[in-house]
Amino acid sequence: MADMPASTPTSPRPPRVVPLDPAEERAWRAVARAMIVLPRVLESELEAEHRLTMAEYVVLVNLSEEPEQALRMTDLADRAALSLSGMTRVVDRLVRQGLVERTKCPSDARGSYARLTDGGLAKLREAYVTHLRGVREHVMDHLRGVDLAEFAECMERITGRCPAGADADAAPEVRRALL
Repeated sequence: MADMPASTPTSPRPPRVVPLDPAEERAWRAVARAMIVLPRVLESELEAEHRLTMAEYVVLVNLSEEPEQALRMTDLADRAALSLSGMTRVVDRLVRQGLVERTKCPSDARGSYARLTDGGLAKLREAYVTHLRGVREHVMDHLRGVDLAEFAECMERITGRCPAGADADAAPEVRRALL
């Protein structure tokens, strides 16, 4: 086969990529490390004290913030940033533990809901204290003096969406009720 030129007159040119300057590189590496370290640290605390994974905890939190303490599996997967099959595995584990129950969707035979049980709410109340302590120690204590509203806006732009789960402004009273 003959050698082909890397670019022909009809092929599009790749966009020019600008290298990161030293400040950008430092910021990016800090974000990248935080994305790896924080979930591991917070999950290890939840697993050690409550035998819950971070995904299981996120499911319990999202269900607790709903008026009926239930969500369609597809909505729950979206909020937890998991595939539907990944969410199914997480919910199946929680069902086996008696923390969540699954119900059929009355309007769509293919759909199902995950609903928080009383046992799930009790487990969440216990785990919430651990998680809150970890978030304060590993995140919030390091953000003193930072404009938190601006920081949150930046993170929301990075993820391309508003906060996961219920309306962030409405959820604090639900979380306070967990204490």
